[in-house]
Amino acid sequence: MTGKIRIIAGRWRGRRLEVPDRPGLRPTGDRARETLFNWIGPRVVGARVLDLFAGTGALGLEAASRGAGRVVLIERDPAAVRRLRQGALQWPGSESVEVVEQDALRWLERERQCFDLVLVDPPFESALLERVLSLLLEPVGWLAERGLVYVECAPDQLPDPWPPGLELVRQKRLGQVTLTLLQRSSGALRE
Repeated sequence: MTGKIRIIAGRWRGRRLEVPDRPGLRPTGDRARETLFNWIGPRVVGARVLDLFAGTGALGLEAASRGAGRVVLIERDPAAVRRLRQGALQWPGSESVEVVEQDALRWLERERQCFDLVLVDPPFESALLERVLSLLLEPVGWLAERGLVYVECAPDQLPDPWPPGLELVRQKRLGQVTLTLLQRSSGALRE
């Protein structure tokens, strides 16, 4: 059985994304996406956005719909990648979106690009969050000066404390999910 979620704002408002019934797939719902984009406001316009653990692509595609300059979706599931390439990448204006079929950690360990906003929503049963945050803060880093990191995780998976170099901007709990917005502190740049 599959379901659908919709893009809630921007040029693709109302377009639907298929959500297959797969173990571990937990797309970010409307309320969480609306909260995130209310938090970051106009900073998304023109931003370079990285969506790790993209799944349905809901977070990254919402950013693209709202005017992000470039969006890279990383997803390791071949079926999810195929669905994104045959669906959302066919939408008008999707030239700014790139879908990469790769394990998120491997991609972070091999590539070197700079992003203004990184969306981190790993599978809840995994222990990937702290490793991903550590990679994002490496000296040759992924995160632009004062760049933002959005983390979506179960409340019991929140790092305590957050890694040095990341400042808590906002946090909210929605049911069994905690939404957190972090910003790279200016002292974190080690270039």
